[in-house]
Amino acid sequence: MQDMNIGLWDFALRLYKAPDVADACLALQERNGVDVPVLLFAAWLKHGSIALSPAKTVQIIGLVDEWRDDVVAPLRAIRQRMKTGPKPGPDKHTETLREAVKAAELSAERIELMELETAGLALATISDDSNRSTDENLPLVVRYYHGSTLDSEARKSIAIVERAIEQILSK
Repeated sequence: MQDMNIGLWDFALRLYKAPDVADACLALQERNGVDVPVLLFAAWLKHGSIALSPAKTVQIIGLVDEWRDDVVAPLRAIRQRMKTGPKPGPDKHTETLREAVKAAELSAERIELMELETAGLALATISDDSNRSTDENLPLVVRYYHGSTLDSEARKSIAIVERAIEQILSK
């Protein structure tokens, strides 16, 4: 196992700021329904040389599904809707509110990442006698949300994130 001294939040911020990673994550979210915090968690595990299995992936996602569905997703939907309306927006007054909703969404994602870091890491490190590669972490997460087949766009987005993980590891 690699050094896991970098916390998930700090790792996620560092990874997300790497070239093209934000766009790749958002593409996976929009096209494949991927929960970006779960994807970033899987990347953090890969960084720490902890491999996911399909069963653990399902269990870990189950830890945060309700939070994502009931808190994060509604905040995101409100923020996205406010880009174009409803009346009286969009204007400078509604933009201030939209920025507050965006901050609340980010806070909700941070809470999700904290849950993943504690409960998810504990679950991920329990041995299940599988000889899996960390190279499967990100594809497992994307397949969970989108189905068993990864299209070329999903594979391209995963490759961007994986390259950024390698760059973080090499520093």
